[in-house]
Amino acid sequence: MWVILLKDIKGLGKKYERKNIQDGYARNYLIPREYVELATKENLEQLKIKKEKEKTKAEEELKKTGDIASALDGQEVELKMRTGEEGQFFEKINEQKISKKLKEIGFNVDKSQIEFTQEIEGLGEFPVKIKFRDNLEVEIKLIISNEEIN
Repeated sequence: MWVILLKDIKGLGKKYERKNIQDGYARNYLIPREYVELATKENLEQLKIKKEKEKTKAEEELKKTGDIASALDGQEVELKMRTGEEGQFFEKINEQKISKKLKEIGFNVDKSQIEFTQEIEGLGEFPVKIKFRDNLEVEIKLIISNEEIN
């Protein structure tokens, strides 16, 4: 039976591939779980349209991501932290703090996209990488300064 995969299935194939599989496997397992649909002429026509729409959408998203990445590249982001007498931090500097600060200045960056290139152990400037989809990567300069206590 010829079917079109509606999602990636390990050991079978990738989304939107056309596969010839055993009838029983398709009828009893894949079709009821909506993993595949029959490869009829109409469904194959719809598949072409879906692929074209997804390609266009992916290109638009890549352009948006590229615009954000180019605007973010080289930015200086300052975090004010409370420190002790010897310069030690009272709280840890992590990806979440940087993500929050970036959102405050207008860049929607998830904490999972942030990667430290070196350990942050004190006041100063540190490079931080931001990784986007499609292997886009930028570097920002994180400036850690002492928060003034009133």
